[in-house]
Amino acid sequence: MRDSAISPSSPPPRADTAPAALKIVVAGGFGVGKTTFVGAISEIAPLRTEALMTAASAGVDDLSLLAGKTGTTVAMDFGRRTFPPPAHVVLLLFGTPGQDRFFFMWDELTRGAVAAVVLADTRRLEECWPAVDYFEDHQTPFLVAVNEFDGAHHYTPDEVRAALELPDEVAVLLCDARSTASVADVLSHLVERALSRKRNPTRVSQGAPL
Repeated sequence: MRDSAISPSSPPPRADTAPAALKIVVAGGFGVGKTTFVGAISEIAPLRTEALMTAASAGVDDLSLLAGKTGTTVAMDFGRRTFPPPAHVVLLLFGTPGQDRFFFMWDELTRGAVAAVVLADTRRLEECWPAVDYFEDHQTPFLVAVNEFDGAHHYTPDEVRAALELPDEVAVLLCDARSTASVADVLSHLVERALSRKRNPTRVSQGAPL
């Protein structure tokens, strides 16, 4: 009988360790910080589809709290972020446009997504409701991330949850969409919960929030 081709001192053969790719959607109202959120965490130059605000948006898009905003996303934002082991995943981040007139694109952008982040601005919290309703209706797991704008009143996650009438099992996190570390914390929480659901599919009902 031949000796094994692998000696006792040889490293064992390694299985393919390519990270899993997970599609994540970042949604929310107009000007809530979705483009900033994706750009802060992306390890590649993010793909942006911004167009200049024109007179056509006057009276349609509320800019009263968005001084200096001159562009808006008209299709999507796209970024990518690799999380090393133990997560060992590549997140493909798709940011949705925020205005109602672009909602027709959401079905395509969310197709195949494993989870979503609903980004919120407490100064106009009601703009979260369309995204929350959408993901609940489409049984897409989601959490709410409160983007704490400078000068805005700070609320606790429980206060935001109550205002949005969300059940206790919905994760509500505070974040700064400009901060890589803060965005990474939100996505790490999202991935951990999403992977836990995949490993234990019988523990939660399909489509329940994260």
